[in-house]
Amino acid sequence: MEEAKGVVKHVLLAKFKEGISENQIEELTKGYAKLVDLIEPMKSFHWGKDVSIENLHQGFTHIFESTFESMEGVTEYVAHPAHVDFANLFLSHVEKVIVFDYKPTMVRV
Repeated sequence: MEEAKGVVKHVLLAKFKEGISENQIEELTKGYAKLVDLIEPMKSFHWGKDVSIENLHQGFTHIFESTFESMEGVTEYVAHPAHVDFANLFLSHVEKVIVFDYKPTMVRV
């Protein structure tokens, strides 16, 4: 196993407030995706909805994943005014979030 050099994945799981419409969630997702063009250290952005048949999501329905080249990049992203503004808007629409930063380990067979 080998840790990817410097790469950091920033994962956010969202449990949206009751009554939030799919259109509102779509607009929030578009706003999140725009950050990759505004914040240089943010190298990529992916998102998706829970499709598991196990029903263990505990109300968390959406996942958002960003990739950075270093922890310094994550720090710059978190403090960036575009992120701060978006985070304030986004967080006003969620009941709960889980944020997890990790350095991926690649397994070579």
